[in-house]
Amino acid sequence: METQVQPRKIVIATRASRLALWQAEHVQARLTELYPAMPVELLKLSTRGDEILDRSLSKVGGKGLFVKELENALLDGRADLAVHSLKDVPVDLQAPFELACVMQRADCRDAFVSGQYASLADLPAGAVVGTSSLRREAQLRARYEHLVIEPLRGNLDTRLGKLDAGQYAAIILAAAGLERLGLASRIRAYIPVEDSLPAAGQGALGIEVLQSRSDLIELLAPLACAHTTACALAERAVSRELGGSCQVPLAAYAQVRSQQLHLQALVATPDGKTIHRAHLVGPVSDAQSLGLSVARELIGQGADKILAQLAAQG
Repeated sequence: METQVQPRKIVIATRASRLALWQAEHVQARLTELYPAMPVELLKLSTRGDEILDRSLSKVGGKGLFVKELENALLDGRADLAVHSLKDVPVDLQAPFELACVMQRADCRDAFVSGQYASLADLPAGAVVGTSSLRREAQLRARYEHLVIEPLRGNLDTRLGKLDAGQYAAIILAAAGLERLGLASRIRAYIPVEDSLPAAGQGALGIEVLQSRSDLIELLAPLACAHTTACALAERAVSRELGGSCQVPLAAYAQVRSQQLHLQALVATPDGKTIHRAHLVGPVSDAQSLGLSVARELIGQGADKILAQLAAQG
């Protein structure tokens, strides 16, 4: 393949939240290390997802609200690439956009954060737990019927502030975000994936570009992690086949072990009373088809009925 001419500089579109800036600055540092002669700048933007804080994501359009403004910056040429938490990138990403690179995954687990209690098991009946995710909510309700689960919106610092103000006995957050911002000391317990299966792509960073930018796709290749990419392909295939969105309590998590891809997934009712689970193993090279097989197994168990019911509720 003919080597592409490097751009004179790269502009990274990013949300302005502290965690999003950490992620963009991480990519900026990696690119500067690889291409020291090429300036790498940040374009900080506010998104609809950051601005609507009085309603849950599932009520206002889902995680795609965090992506749209960044994509507009790619389209109008203000930015060359956008850095996202991979779990925020729609699984049905359409032309002219492309997920050019999936970086090595950090800790994918959910974290239990509380000022008073050491773990979920220590919470008394009626204790209020905050989470932004129907996926987490369904799994919590299934295991801890005595807890009260309430919505939690805002950036990471806002969520921690609400906990510290006493609005919640505990909150559930992605461990990776806390660790990236140097807040790992706030984690009282890591929740095992068996108890809280992660969202597709959780803990990984994805870099989005225009499909026409083959120069950037080549330039970003050294940042990609082959194992994380395979896991993400499988997980996102499950979500895509099942119409995954913020309105669906859906989890998908893959690991590479002994050159085999182990994929597990679930679909639940929001109240956690019904949970369908599937687990398959296959070659890493068949990541996408493995994801489709897991999704179809879940449908065979009755996940399609849950999905139809949730769609009807709007």
